[in-house]
Amino acid sequence: MDSQQDFLRDAMRRLNLTRDAFAERLGVRRRTLDTWLLPEASGEARAMPDMAQKFVSEILYREAAGHDAQKHHRPLAERMSADGRPQLLSVAQLERESLEELFRIADVMQPIARRHKVCRVLEGAVMGSLFFEASTRTRVSFGAAFSRLGGSVCDTTGFTFSSMAKGESIYDTSRVMAGYVDALVIRHPEQGSVAEFARATNIPVINAGDGPGEHPSQAILDMYTIQREFSRLGKLMDGAHIAMVGDLKYGRTVHSLIRLLSLYKGMKFTLISPSSLEMPAYLIELASTNGHVVEVSTSLQDLKGADVVYATRIQKERFAGENIEGYTPEFQVQKSLVDAVCKPDTIIMHPLPRDARAGANDLSTDLNLDPRLAIFRQTDNGIPVRMALFAVLMGVENQIARNLRDVTWRSPAFVGPDDAVFDTLD
Repeated sequence: MDSQQDFLRDAMRRLNLTRDAFAERLGVRRRTLDTWLLPEASGEARAMPDMAQKFVSEILYREAAGHDAQKHHRPLAERMSADGRPQLLSVAQLERESLEELFRIADVMQPIARRHKVCRVLEGAVMGSLFFEASTRTRVSFGAAFSRLGGSVCDTTGFTFSSMAKGESIYDTSRVMAGYVDALVIRHPEQGSVAEFARATNIPVINAGDGPGEHPSQAILDMYTIQREFSRLGKLMDGAHIAMVGDLKYGRTVHSLIRLLSLYKGMKFTLISPSSLEMPAYLIELASTNGHVVEVSTSLQDLKGADVVYATRIQKERFAGENIEGYTPEFQVQKSLVDAVCKPDTIIMHPLPRDARAGANDLSTDLNLDPRLAIFRQTDNGIPVRMALFAVLMGVENQIARNLRDVTWRSPAFVGPDDAVFDTLD
């Protein structure tokens, strides 16, 4: 772990303990634990005694030793493989234990993502970025993650510049690209197309979005963000109340996210959308059959009590001529609504991009300075999570810690000018 705070948060996550329960387990006051968890720049932060750190390490060791599955499990890349290949095509490839292990690897990546450390374990490797659909955040995020591990990126966007515009098959394109690069990240407007690309090659392939299908890396970074936010607030994932708002029919991010959230226990889902844009029935059934509570609504007033509000924009590019009655300018997550019905510690998220125009039926910009808004912490977390995915799929995750060195340039203490202390990449 890079810091005392990361070490303690990871310990609470592994042990599935709240701050109060963790303090009791350590035999210290809650206030003492809180000072150990404060950012190092805080005037009230305190260093954890060496004896306490050894005690936490011993607890974690005994906990791990008590689970044979954790002592003798197969490598993570094998457990999350697709048909035996090191590829991430769907979140259905992940179990809860694998997801938590991936989060621990992302934690190790944090000092690299913060621009504090440099690592070159993928030096000489080349990533092919095939985006047959417009993208800014996802494409750049994957490229930055691969580059920060020492690799290089070959980038292409759109059908116009692709040989597929000349009639080349997906199989031929994929097989040819596999001869040029060491990993492929693919976005395609047609559901199932990325899986077709993946079947034509044995190199790592990551699905960066296939039409209205899935967006697995986005859902993983969303889960990682929720975990880190809950850790800061002393909450557990099990039993959380998650509200999803907006276009739940075509929003691929929520399709992947509800699958991952369903891996936890005792969840409550409030799904709010116009009646014509409801979550697909098979995903509602999946969550319900896992024993979770699922409520479907058309009213934003039902955000009440949610621990997380996950808003999405309307996916206009996914359909044409369909009725979207009920999606009016009033259907907007704005500060007055949040203040009226949400809790002081509700976490507000959005996969971006959001429609920032006045009156748009999306997440309002009047929440930009509200500390509950986590969208930029969310995007920041995309780098360590995608670095972790590359490291696992390319088999270098165990080389990271011993290949770190300090950066030679000055990195900012805060990424954005309006960031709060916990908005940094700490």
